[in-house]
Order: sequence, then C-alpha cells, then structure tokens
Amino acid sequence: MADVVRGRWTHAHSGDLTVFLIGMRINRWWRPDAWAPALAAMGPMLAELSQDPESGFLGYRVLLGVRGPTVVQYWRSTDDVYRYAADGDARHRPAWAAFNRRARKAPGAVGVWHETYQVARAESCVRRLPRVRSDCRDQRPAGQQPVRHRPPAPGRADLSAAVQRSRTALDGGRQPVAVVGSGDERRPSSRSAHRRGAR
Repeated sequence: MADVVRGRWTHAHSGDLTVFLIGMRINRWWRPDAWAPALAAMGPMLAELSQDPESGFLGYRVLLGVRGPTVVQYWRSTDDVYRYAADGDARHRPAWAAFNRRARKAPGAVGVWHETYQVARAESCVRRLPRVRSDCRDQRPAGQQPVRHRPPAPGRADLSAAVQRSRTALDGGRQPVAVVGSGDERRPSSRSAHRRGAR
C-alpha cells in the first residue's frame, strides 16, 4: 500500500486545462458480450495516451460505480481531445467502431456518455492520501505541490456577480434588477418592480 503523505497538497498544473469525463452504464449485466469489450478497451487507450507526451493528455483517475466506471481525464486543450478521438492510427477509432457493431447486435445492453469542460480556473486540495502517481511526467493536474496558503474565499461581491451573470444568461441576456441576498436589496427586485409597473 502506498504511503500516506502528510500535509495539504494542491495541483501543480498551470495554463489551459480541459476536463473530459467519459463513462459507461451497464444496463444488462447478463450481456457481458456487449459491455466487457468496451470496458477492456479503456485501459489500453489510457496507456497509449500516457506514453505520448505530444498528445496533450495530462492524466486521469478512474471512479467505480455500481453500473460502470467513469474516467476523469485531464487534457491540455479541447482540440487535443478531439484530435485523439479522430486519429485513425490511435486505439480510439477502432474501439469505437467495434462498440457500435456490438451495440447493433444488443441494443440497450450498454450505454456510453462523455462531457467536456474547458477550465479557466481550478482549485484543489488533497490531505492524508497517497501521492498521486505521475503517469504523465508530473505534468498532470494531480502532480502535487504543498499548499503554502489557503486561497481566499470568494467575497460576497464576487458571488453576487457570478449569480447575476448566471441569471442573465438564463434570462436570455436581460440584466436582472437585483439578486436576493447579494447585499443589493436597496434596489427593487424584478418581481416588485413588475408589480409597481402593473399598477
């Protein structure tokens, strides 16, 4: 068993970062002919990426669930993710084609999903865990360094601005009048302003 590292640690990565989540859901356990090959194909792909410093792949971690695994992958950019997915000489394209052939023979037996996130800012903290393996030459975001100070918590004004941006986006670009709990309650809320305008 790996030794537990004392103290608090954070990631050593800086610059652009893309987080790619990919997973599978086993819907019919009694059809291993449909899902076992897909499960077995992920390991060789991760090994291939880990050994290629030009791929833009920075590292990964595997999460196990009752219905199947999720792999959290860290990449230098979204373009690197798509480039690997489309590379006919890499392991992904043949594995994907084989999965589709099996899926046509056993519809609904297994499902796959993925999500891609471009990360502008990241924060992490690890305590009392073994040091994460440096699968990609210490370039992975989990390549750890000591936490020398705790980053300041976002202030009320920062949270208020974030909430306002979110509400503006959800409201089709219209600027909200106020955000409840933001310290800006002196201005009327959109609901009260609407009631006064209706009188």
